[in-house]
Amino acid sequence: MRFERSLELLLVHCQGELGHVLVAGAPDIPGATMLDKMNHINTVDDSLRRFVTFEPRANVAMSVNLLVAPTRADADAGFIVLQADRAHPMSGSNCICVVTALVESGRVPMHEPETVVRLDTPAGLIVARARCENGRCLSVSLDNVPSFAERLDHQIDTPLWGRVKVDIAFGGVYYALVDVGQLGLTIRPDNARALAEAGIELKRLLAEQVAVVHPTLPGIDEIAYVMFRDAEPDGAVRTCTTLQPGRVDRSPCGTGSSANLATLHARGVVTVGDVRTSRSIIGGEFLAEAIGETEIGGRKAVLPRITGQAYIYGRSELRMSDDDPFAAGFALSDTWGPQVGLLK
Repeated sequence: MRFERSLELLLVHCQGELGHVLVAGAPDIPGATMLDKMNHINTVDDSLRRFVTFEPRANVAMSVNLLVAPTRADADAGFIVLQADRAHPMSGSNCICVVTALVESGRVPMHEPETVVRLDTPAGLIVARARCENGRCLSVSLDNVPSFAERLDHQIDTPLWGRVKVDIAFGGVYYALVDVGQLGLTIRPDNARALAEAGIELKRLLAEQVAVVHPTLPGIDEIAYVMFRDAEPDGAVRTCTTLQPGRVDRSPCGTGSSANLATLHARGVVTVGDVRTSRSIIGGEFLAEAIGETEIGGRKAVLPRITGQAYIYGRSELRMSDDDPFAAGFALSDTWGPQVGLLK
């Protein structure tokens, strides 16, 4: 079978969270910077995003990372996170997937025991260190963008749970971090549906009650995710990030772990050199380390390093054809949940 136009993807997961990497065949995305390109996808033409993130080519619990040439001279590659709701500026688990795909496929030459990869993202430059052995990428450490707390213990009004305290923080995207006990829930696999629905409801209420604007990155002006958290007996934090239209992150969430680290730093609980373990709803783990301090737009910020592991488990080729009856994709509430109508 001959495909006149096709997309080539490497199939990757990070601690169970699918983050496929679109390595070839994508059309050029206009924009002088990676942020411009992301904003173009979100405001001008989202046809590629819809093609690769909706059925029949995708499922609800996944992302696709668009690999593009960098727009800055100090980067090896650029990428944009494509999800069912929109394109996003950064994701820790997806970044780990991208680094693993670049190194193991040879698109960035592998050097053992460590390969340094510099990634151009809409959120800024990410420096990653891949630990390599026998041709495999065993783990990836990301020096994430400056992360800061916007509001601590901010209260929002909810019809179901009364007044709920949230921390608003930036870790590559904006998060609302919620201690899960306030909702009478725990972070366990059998609560995934209830957590997902609660997170989407809180995101809706937050959009009505809380405004955010990144001080230096135009277009990053929404609380992208609600992340539930709970303390573990061994000192780790159990995390559960919720995503549109109503699902939970399978990984411990790198940008969410960075945002949580920023709240701990703002409270004086974490200082430079401290490390915290983030544990997902299914038990996967990231390490979040405070490696420095800085300032962004007058806000004190922490520099997080997130370490985790991804796995390439296959490859795929998607045919692109003008006679495809579902080129724009579709989503049904039987699997995507009752909030499917929230997708843009």
